[in-house]
Amino acid sequence: MQSGERLPSTRSLAAQLSIARGTIDLTYARLTGEGYLTARGQRGTIVSSELRQHARSAEKTTPSISTKAPDSPPLPLRLGLPALDLFPRKVWVRLAAREARKLSEESLSYSYPTGLPALREAIVAYLAVARGIVCRTEQVIVTSGYQGAQNLVASLLLKPNDQIWLEDPGYVFAQNAFASLAMRVIPIPVDGEGLSIDYARANHKDARLAVVTPTHQFPLGMPLSLPRRRALLAWAGECDAWVLEDDYDCEFHYSGHKPPALKSIDAGDRVFYAGSFSKTLFPGLRLGYLVLPAGFIDAAERTCQMLHRGAAVFEQSVAAAFLSEGYFARHLRRMRTHYRARRKALVEEMEKQFGTDVQITLQPGGLQIIARFPNHGPDVELADRARRHGLTPVPLSGRSLKHSAGQGLLMSFTNIREDEAAGVVTLLRQAIART
Repeated sequence: MQSGERLPSTRSLAAQLSIARGTIDLTYARLTGEGYLTARGQRGTIVSSELRQHARSAEKTTPSISTKAPDSPPLPLRLGLPALDLFPRKVWVRLAAREARKLSEESLSYSYPTGLPALREAIVAYLAVARGIVCRTEQVIVTSGYQGAQNLVASLLLKPNDQIWLEDPGYVFAQNAFASLAMRVIPIPVDGEGLSIDYARANHKDARLAVVTPTHQFPLGMPLSLPRRRALLAWAGECDAWVLEDDYDCEFHYSGHKPPALKSIDAGDRVFYAGSFSKTLFPGLRLGYLVLPAGFIDAAERTCQMLHRGAAVFEQSVAAAFLSEGYFARHLRRMRTHYRARRKALVEEMEKQFGTDVQITLQPGGLQIIARFPNHGPDVELADRARRHGLTPVPLSGRSLKHSAGQGLLMSFTNIREDEAAGVVTLLRQAIART
């Protein structure tokens, strides 16, 4: 827009964009306060006549460093994001508008420290069908993503200096979070069958908690084998220990039978099962859930009341409708189809452009691949070069505490459409070749 040009009224723009008028009011107020807009009362709001001067001043003083705007698309290869372009935003907006019309005085108050009952019931129904987990609504706690589930488990179980088994290589956030709580993080190696239970029992039998990603180990991708699942549960029962199952991307399995949830074979009720909507819906929602062993229901409710008084009710109500009315299941089916195609396109393009310079071993599922470039130097250096080309792979070596899984780049394929794969791989090849 040009200096002096009139903007739409807040009511009109809110209707055009299908968002709350209050959001537009706040945006206009902020831009007016920063000098970009000028409010003229009943005559409306215009683009500031001083905007060109601001722009010229900014050109003189701003360093020539490219930065990514907060609302721009995610950079290619970035881990931890679902395919944001596949999210059914129109359906979500329609459900949100409907739920907003149903808001009551009660829903505006403090309520539901363990989660909105409708969402907890929808999660119970989903887990029974999708993961074979049979549980009661009281066992389900709605959390602020996986981090909220992890923090709740720590509050319920752990005290400083307790030993915790963590997969190595593994999830850096979990490593740092438990270490910050003064726990003794014990790195346990993984191999082709997942966590090495024999190693863990032989060297650190007295741990209080094991944290595992049994469906697709992060970051290597293999499932935890059935014998090791049984061995892990046997250890927990014998040693009065517990297991936190992070089932972070269980919905995305592309070949063969999807591994069952560890919780589904947990006859001794030793498993805390954590799931999240960050990879299936969108991470900005900040909703996850934790299925408790039955003996922790009362303690968890008291802890939730003390720690946070519950997640935002409105977002929970929209998520509950999305699950219970069948949109979630349809969305997952669509995402699996697209993810299979996107992974295939990216891998084929990498093999085409890099040839024998790349080694890719595909696992049956997951949201990322590992590409190894044995002739091109350390993975940390390769990742740094890629970032300078606008790509965001992660060095595999940085996921390890003690037990190395070698060199390689972790790369997500979720937000790279098939017709974009060639361009992304070309950039990566240029980065790795130092051009």
